[in-house]
Amino acid sequence: MINISTAPTTPLQEIPLRVAEIGRGTTIKRALPSRQKRMIGAWCFLDHAGPAQFEPGQGLDVGPHPHIGLQTFTWMIEGTLMHHDSIGSEQLIRPKQVNLMTAGHGISHTEVAPSDETKLHAAQLWIALPAHLRNMPPQFQHYPKLPTQLHDQLLFSILVGEFLGETSPVEVHSPLLAVDIHSTQNAITTLTLKPDFEYALLLLEGSAKVNGQVLHMENMFVRPIGDQALQLELADNSRVLLIGGEPFEKPVLLWWNLVGITEDELKQANQDWIDQHPRFGSIPSYSGARLTAPPFPAHIKEST
Repeated sequence: MINISTAPTTPLQEIPLRVAEIGRGTTIKRALPSRQKRMIGAWCFLDHAGPAQFEPGQGLDVGPHPHIGLQTFTWMIEGTLMHHDSIGSEQLIRPKQVNLMTAGHGISHTEVAPSDETKLHAAQLWIALPAHLRNMPPQFQHYPKLPTQLHDQLLFSILVGEFLGETSPVEVHSPLLAVDIHSTQNAITTLTLKPDFEYALLLLEGSAKVNGQVLHMENMFVRPIGDQALQLELADNSRVLLIGGEPFEKPVLLWWNLVGITEDELKQANQDWIDQHPRFGSIPSYSGARLTAPPFPAHIKEST
């Protein structure tokens, strides 16, 4: 336990979450990108899906869609999802596992809940690839076991990077951190952080306070570069996602499912998807239709 009197007092930036729908009407809370904060390190996208329950056969169903210039990172908390992609990967992700898909020059994939699945609780993030790897060949990796540490009566699952002396095997290409922090009783701890990282905390279930500020299901807290500690207070059976990283080398443009540096790059990828260009391949195992790209805007700003 950490004495509350030693808690850091730096005010945290509060980011409101947005509600959106994906797949077959699955409601998610979107934390990144936002008008107030575009990225946390190389993390450029963060959705919190669930916890949700549904009838068998009515779960998440996201048809074939393209990605470029990023890695998709899925952390499954409850339920299962089947991943198929255009390089032939087929992988069922189960609770406490990570799927990592590297799009590089181009890939397409589907995410579908099995017909007998009735639950979903997950976090999905995107990681912008550094310039020298933006056009690398696509890859897929599955991580069935992540390192954990019990500290201050909290279970820390180290998803990306190094924390509490444990290092995640998940292969990323920028200095990053992601940690799932779960309580089985009321607990308080101080998180020791890197001064050259920016960080964000998102509540996944239960209730929490960070530096005495209330973290709830409608907000996210951001800690800019500087402080080396945060006080975290979790109620019984609560869960928080901590992400961090060195500020990214250059702002990226994000439109639909594509991450790029220039509008021309995104426009070309969009047209290639419409034209069914071989860079995005196909997924014959999926019986439904490909997702249709929305109309390409006249101009894309960093705030898109």
